[in-house]
This record gives sequence, C-alpha cells and structure tokens, in this order.
Amino acid sequence: MSEAKTLIEVQHLKKYFKVPSGMNHAVDDVSFTINRGETLGVVGESGCGKSTLGRTLIHLQEPTDGKIFLDGEDVTNISGEKLKMVREKEQIIFQDPYSSLNPRIKIESAVMEPLKCSHRFKDKNQMKEEAGKLMELVGIDERLRQSYPHELDGGRRQRVCIARALALNPDFIVCDEPVSALDVSIQAAVLNLLMDLQDQRGLSYMFVTHDLSVVRHISDHICVMYLGQMVEKCETKELFANHLHPYTKALLSAIPSTNVHAPIKRIQLKGEITSPINPKPGCRFAARCPYATEACHQPQELIEISKNHFVSCCRVREIN
Repeated sequence: MSEAKTLIEVQHLKKYFKVPSGMNHAVDDVSFTINRGETLGVVGESGCGKSTLGRTLIHLQEPTDGKIFLDGEDVTNISGEKLKMVREKEQIIFQDPYSSLNPRIKIESAVMEPLKCSHRFKDKNQMKEEAGKLMELVGIDERLRQSYPHELDGGRRQRVCIARALALNPDFIVCDEPVSALDVSIQAAVLNLLMDLQDQRGLSYMFVTHDLSVVRHISDHICVMYLGQMVEKCETKELFANHLHPYTKALLSAIPSTNVHAPIKRIQLKGEITSPINPKPGCRFAARCPYATEACHQPQELIEISKNHFVSCCRVREIN
C-alpha cells in the first residue's frame, strides 16, 4: 500500500481579533495535516474557534501567524492571481444554505456563477451543460433547476451549495457544520452524498461540527478544540475507544444513548469558562476541570501519548 500523501499542512496557526478589551485568541497555535482523500473532523463547543480555523485555512480570513501549506506549497500569504488559483482548489460549504445563496438568483445561475468567474467556459451553453451535470451529480431534479432558493427545502438547498463548491473541481473542501440545520433523515442523505463524492473525486474534507455522532460517521481523524486550542487529536476509532483529555471525556459523555440497560455516566462541567481575550498561560480548561492542579496553570503542549495520539494535558498519564 502506498503511503498517503499530505494535501493540507498547518503549522502553529493563529488567528486573533482585536476587540476593545484586548486580543481575542480565536485560533491559537494549531497544527495538523490532512491527507488526500481523507476527512479531518474538528469538534468542540460553540465559540471554540473551529469555524474560524476553517475560514482562515481557505483565506476567507487572513492568519495572524503560522504557516499553511497546500500540496507542499506555502500559501500563507498570497494575493492576486495566486490567491484566485488557490481558491479554486479550496472551497467551503457553509452551515446555513439559505443565507449562503442569493435569494434573487435561480439555483442554476448560482451553480453557474463560479464557472463564469473562472473564465474556463466561453460559451454560456457550455456553462449551462456543466451546471446541469453538477446538479445531477448532487441529486437536484431538472424540474427544480429554475427555482429560487426559498422554493426548496433545506436539504435541497444544501445540495445546491455542494454542487457550487464542486464546480471548479477542488481538492479540498471545508464543511462548516453542513448538516446541523437539517432534519435527521436529511442529514444522513447529505452525509452519504459527501462520502460518495469523496470516493468518486478523491476529495479531502475538514468537517467542522459539534455533533460527535456525525463526526464519527464521516471522519478518519478527529481534532478536539477548546477555546482556540487543540486539546486532543488522533484517529477516529482511537478517540472513541480511548479518549484521554478530560474535556474530550465530557464531550463524549454527552452523546445521547438508546441503551437503557447501560446508561452513560454524564460528566457535568462546572466552573466559569475562561475568556479567550488575552488569556493567561496554561490550560484554558483548568477552570472547569475536576483534575486541575497548580501545574495546569503552566503552558501546555501536545504530547504523543501513544502512536499518533496527541493530548495537551500535563496530568493525562495520572488520570487515565
């Protein structure tokens, strides 16, 4: 078996926002890699920085510090034609399909828009034909292609957004909670579509979500984030079988279970959430962690506890 090739590499990425009371550390010293044809799941509570990480990765927001590599090439600070070329290789599917579509444009025109901007097609008929193929690929019936976004349900609108993201044949797609606004049955259909497209086109995904059941289904590797920092990362199977960080344990204990004979012991987190504005050195989870000691107020770093299983906790060996 040939060794997997790295498509995305992120080194010590930071994204800070200036606010009246200081600097908001939305993403703080995050590093990871994503191989071709694989999915990295990024999970955590609302406000942990996972969506900001995805947007920074594809240059919707510029990083404060760190490096981003695409297929071995440094694309951290780029502009003009170079940025346009990179954006054709990197796309995003937003959380809310309704707000990410122009309500005044029919869905066929919405799918044609990136084709038009790329100047790959000189003839409008060619663009219409290509848009038709894309909509057929994602399961949009021909009778719906002249509809406006408000005339479609949420699942079909998200399929339109997926078709638009695929228009320029990208290598990498950030999926920013693409199923959280959909009904459960529709979620399953959209997830299966994304996985089928990955197999057909060799796509790499960064799948941002707060739903651990979803990320377990689609991801090869998982990164757990807390207040801008990565606290645990490993393969998906390893995380669910052997979760080590106290925050990860609390997250997994919140997954609903249908097994009435073996109820899950819920871990209730107490204490005040640390502010991400000008945070002090040390573990940002310490204020809510039942295992916290004075040592936790010192700077933490990701340590490889077992093969390819990294945890940012100075007490991880003591509590597991």
